[in-house]
Amino acid sequence: MLNRLIPIAFAALFGVSAIAQAPAQAPAAAPGAVKAAAPAPASAKADPRDAIAKKIEGLKPDDVRMSAIPGLYEIARGSQIGYVSGDARYAILGDLIDLDADANLSENRRRTIRNRLIDTVPESEMVVYGAKTAPYTLTIFTDIDCGYCRKMHSQMAEYNRLGIRVRYLFFPRSGPNTESWQKAESVWCATNRNDALTRAKNGETVKSSKCPTSIVARDFELGQKLGVDGTPAIFLPTGELLPGYSPPSELVHYLKTGKMP
Repeated sequence: MLNRLIPIAFAALFGVSAIAQAPAQAPAAAPGAVKAAAPAPASAKADPRDAIAKKIEGLKPDDVRMSAIPGLYEIARGSQIGYVSGDARYAILGDLIDLDADANLSENRRRTIRNRLIDTVPESEMVVYGAKTAPYTLTIFTDIDCGYCRKMHSQMAEYNRLGIRVRYLFFPRSGPNTESWQKAESVWCATNRNDALTRAKNGETVKSSKCPTSIVARDFELGQKLGVDGTPAIFLPTGELLPGYSPPSELVHYLKTGKMP
């Protein structure tokens, strides 16, 4: 049972075309057959990253790098992290922990990747609430029809008062060609996006002229790369992901101390 589940789980994350397949057995040599030439020296062998990238659908060699364990390679698909042996035969699901440093190396890597992906979106293409001088700037994926997103937005003044600046990106959970998606497009096309988003979250109908709406599709795709599977999805300046709603006082306490009260 376990042998079946591991490849399935890995394929679900990374789209693996073939994982953990044993190499085909070569036929026995006939008597008197000429022996094959000796294998090429290690320096002449192909880069393991190429073999790993070929094994996993959609992966590029640049998405593969050596991990902290010799012979084990880290692969990244969006912000998802996995590990594959240098011969591209074995895959490992789970986080890599440095026991001496008491550090989750996989999570540290995820945070770096998350920040890099979020930084590809200019602030001018976000809906921002709060002063640039605020001590904390959070990037939040929101769904206009999400109840906890609405609750969080209703407390925006308190978040801002406590020094939290919010940068919204759209993540209509229902997907393209749905009412929630259309609402996000209407907000983005509005002349005053901040006012339009507040009205939409209050249940009002926002009417606006048509405009290029690829911004919603881009945000949604980015959220998927970042591993967003619910809203609100709160990304801290460190790259940490906090899924779900947090009251203003609890969130600012966590930002200051790293612990929830």
